[in-house]
Amino acid sequence: MALLPSHTHRDAAVLLATRGIRGFGDGVVSLAIVAVLRSYGFDGLHIGIIVTGMLLGSAAVTLLVGTRGHAYSRHALLFAGSLLMITSGSLFGLFTSFALLLAIGVVGTLNPSSGDVSMFVPLEQSMLAATTPAVSRTALYARYTFVGGMATALGSLSIRIPEAIARHSSISEQTALRWCFAVYAIAGVALLLLYRSLDTADASAGAERAAPLGPSKPIVYRLAVLFSLDSFGGGFVVQSLLALWLFGRFDVSVGTAGTLLFVTGMLSAASGCVAAWLAARIGLVRTMVFTHLPASCLLIVAAFMPSLPWAVAMLVMRSLLSNMDVPARTSYVMAVVSPAERAAAASVTNVPRSLAAALPPVAAGWMLDHSTFGWPLVIAGVAKITYDLLLLHQFRHVRPAEETGWPETRRVTPRGRR
Repeated sequence: MALLPSHTHRDAAVLLATRGIRGFGDGVVSLAIVAVLRSYGFDGLHIGIIVTGMLLGSAAVTLLVGTRGHAYSRHALLFAGSLLMITSGSLFGLFTSFALLLAIGVVGTLNPSSGDVSMFVPLEQSMLAATTPAVSRTALYARYTFVGGMATALGSLSIRIPEAIARHSSISEQTALRWCFAVYAIAGVALLLLYRSLDTADASAGAERAAPLGPSKPIVYRLAVLFSLDSFGGGFVVQSLLALWLFGRFDVSVGTAGTLLFVTGMLSAASGCVAAWLAARIGLVRTMVFTHLPASCLLIVAAFMPSLPWAVAMLVMRSLLSNMDVPARTSYVMAVVSPAERAAAASVTNVPRSLAAALPPVAAGWMLDHSTFGWPLVIAGVAKITYDLLLLHQFRHVRPAEETGWPETRRVTPRGRR
């Protein structure tokens, strides 16, 4: 697979690199967060509250970027996000107070999940759409998802490094793990430098000036509601809480959990590469549903597995399918709105997802305090299956203009295109 589809602006390569760096940083801290908080003596409920705070904070900032960000250059917003990333990584590893950690989590950019839930999302997604022709859009988003997923997986695996340092030196494991947040801050510095290399202030020679949502509101709002249901389910199994379930259910070490999440993350990232090929044959909506539905069923089955090998097998099988909907979903949203509305559409569809995912971690943490059974996995799977069925029912006949040659009841053309 070539780095970029043909006729794609070079800024896309920069944005793939920044996605990879952010993914690596997220992978490192998603495990470090729960490991460090457990070493401070916090229970599942308190860990869930901090995770919720992080997701709520990210949602609030992303909402501001989507609804008010059109007044500023994307370059300036990306710089601001990088500085916020540097600050939050630098501060989180310094304090042990629950109140301070919660405050840093809410205000900062730390990500406890394996997905991309930050202010960078609407900016980078809208920029990418402007760097390539419509026929290559899904393929480019597949690469974007692949790079992010692979980097996140490598970040999860790197949690073994501080564990090894603690085992072979006089440094405590808690101290070694806290250095993970310094790595996250350094990643923010790298982002700052890369964003400076973008070709224009809007990061794409073909990008239109961002505008609030206009004629596309109805379809974007409907998609946002459905995506929120999916994200609500996902909030029960964000990477930090999935690790917490593995710790409690099977008494695995931090390093073992990191290795498992590395494997599932690598497979998830690789599966996303198939999305463009599949979407070209069955359409974006069907690609989302027909891959996501069986993955949700496997998540439920994993909760009932009596041993670690069986649970790992279910999670690995799920990872082969779980990420294929991501590039298809992003491409679909970008296809049904005008270029000027893309940043706002990305924000409106991502912010409710972040908000919906922010509430379940508290409940999931409480459940894991009282039972080692995977109730969070079951609830997540049921919510996701419901989302899949509703999405297929409501949007199976609503296709972007580039999906030609198939029978359909309605084709959507982005406003503002001729």
